[in-house]
Amino acid sequence: MTAFIDEHRAVYGVEPICRVLPIAPSTYYERKARESDPSRLPARAVRDACLTGEIERVWQQNRRIYGARKVWRQLNREQIRVGRCTVERLMRRDGLRGVVRGSKPRTTIP
Repeated sequence: MTAFIDEHRAVYGVEPICRVLPIAPSTYYERKARESDPSRLPARAVRDACLTGEIERVWQQNRRIYGARKVWRQLNREQIRVGRCTVERLMRRDGLRGVVRGSKPRTTIP
């Protein structure tokens, strides 16, 4: 949404565009301020940036075999307190997947 406003702000201005779109001008300006000043990022984004490296490290050290549950347990063993749902969300976002072992369930018998 901010990219669209950036493209057309020279012609129309920010406030008229925001009046048409379902976004408040203050939201646009806050978003732009966060892009230019990393200290204004939300706490979740800052923590996610720190955890992403740790999750990647544990996943790589274990030959890309560990899934979210084992990565989560390893991080907790290393005294890095994090929720399992957070590890799942960050692994999904970064495309990290564990190895799936076993056969597929047999649903029909030929």
